[in-house]
Amino acid sequence: MTLNKVHHIALICSDYGISKKFYCDILGLEAVRETYRKERDSYKLDLALNGVYVLELFSFPNPPKRPSYPEAAGLRHLAFETDNLDETVRDLSSKNIASEPIRIDDFTGKRFTFISDPDGLPIEFYEK
Repeated sequence: MTLNKVHHIALICSDYGISKKFYCDILGLEAVRETYRKERDSYKLDLALNGVYVLELFSFPNPPKRPSYPEAAGLRHLAFETDNLDETVRDLSSKNIASEPIRIDDFTGKRFTFISDPDGLPIEFYEK
């Protein structure tokens, strides 16, 4: 078996409009294709980062809650690489997005921080 790369990550949100605004307007991902699936009463939004397809955002009526603790089973967090963490934190703050205090990775010595998306999914910003 040969795996080339991660093709995409899929997220289900509880409020499509709020999550679409967060991922497009706050994080700056590009909406590539938006599809409404009437039979499911569901949207699917394909998002790209720097021209590369990376994320699918889904909406479904009344999705069940999922615990989102760092050590809970399942997806731990979504991480984005950034060149300048201080600049990223300032930009997020200017958009009223609070971040955790910046930490240092014990293994790499690199700096990182976390925010939460509108559904509480942890999102990490990791300095290159």
